[in-house]
Amino acid sequence: MDLKVETRETRQTEAHQTGGAPVLGRSAPNFRARSTRGTVTLSDYRGGWVVLFSHPADFTPVCTSEFLAFAKAQPRFEALGCALLGLSVDSLPAHLAWVDAIHRDLGVEIRFPIIEDPSMTIARAYGMLDETAQNSSTVRSTFIIAPDGTIRAILTYPLSVGRCVAEIERTVRALQHTADGTRLTPENWHPGDPVFLPPPTETCRLHASGDTEGQEDQPWYHRLQADDAA
Repeated sequence: MDLKVETRETRQTEAHQTGGAPVLGRSAPNFRARSTRGTVTLSDYRGGWVVLFSHPADFTPVCTSEFLAFAKAQPRFEALGCALLGLSVDSLPAHLAWVDAIHRDLGVEIRFPIIEDPSMTIARAYGMLDETAQNSSTVRSTFIIAPDGTIRAILTYPLSVGRCVAEIERTVRALQHTADGTRLTPENWHPGDPVFLPPPTETCRLHASGDTEGQEDQPWYHRLQADDAA
């Protein structure tokens, strides 16, 4: 098995501060491992966005439903410059059999890589499992990684609840839209919706921040405005 996780230095720092689990704003642990689409090295994806998502096991109903949804949404993620990477502790032969079964039985081709992690090394490096875990029953995590290699969002679901792929796509869009720090997106934001400007950080700017036409009746801490980047 070709598996290498380049995390020792990163994990030493993070273990001291966060118990070993990566956190927002930190570099995603690099790894090199086999997948259904050949060997995958995470650092090769630098310069683009990545959604790395794990699942507990192949040939399970909830995971299959998620992979069908990701497969159908893949063109939209690619249009955002975002790659999809699946991960499971199952072996590569199991992944290949599952992908073949999905194609044969459900008529959907899984075109993104599904990475094998039978030693649970990657799962542990990403804090999906603690060091004492003996199986993958708690692994259903999603990491959205920015072009600079930093983790920008972490979503974790229990074994019994499937993820919402549309929400993951929406989150990628919102992260991209706010990446330059000039705007904030409100609850359930979608492209074209109004946005917030970053709130003032000094008392003298509280009233000045309300000078924009159409915002006179909005409190300084909740001023929506048309998105000039829409």
